Amino acid sequence: MEYNPDEALKLKNQLCFPLYAAARKVMGVYTPYLKPLGLTYTQYIVFMVLWEEDHLPVSEIGERLHLDSGTLTPLLKKMEQAGYLVRQRSKQDERSVIVSLTEEGYAKKDQVKMIPLQLGKCVPLTMDEAKALYSALYKILDMDI
Repeated sequence: MEYNPDEALKLKNQLCFPLYAAARKVMGVYTPYLKPLGLTYTQYIVFMVLWEEDHLPVSEIGERLHLDSGTLTPLLKKMEQAGYLVRQRSKQDERSVIVSLTEEGYAKKDQVKMIPLQLGKCVPLTMDEAKALYSALYKILDMDI
């Protein structure tokens, strides 16, 4: 089949559009659960990284979340001001900033522990479909571009 730029530029033929729209839709489903707790989706995923492994450099958090420091630094600053974490220069490498949860940050985990279960009920996929989608999305995320 020959490349047709007019067809290629139709929104319905773009892989990026349903990925973008689906991501926005799923993140929007989180809002009613996170807003009463004073959290954004991005703060929630930062918490998930730190609950899994605390005392991480900002660069490591950024790698795990696929976020650049320009996005992550103001977010971490806001979370620090809320008392959820502290940022300190590494004693081994002053260029590195280590992020650590406070007691308040650890306490948030109890407040959000049912969110994954609630969200699982909102996404209309079978377990096999969810696993296939998960695999395909991580294949895209792991691309070297």
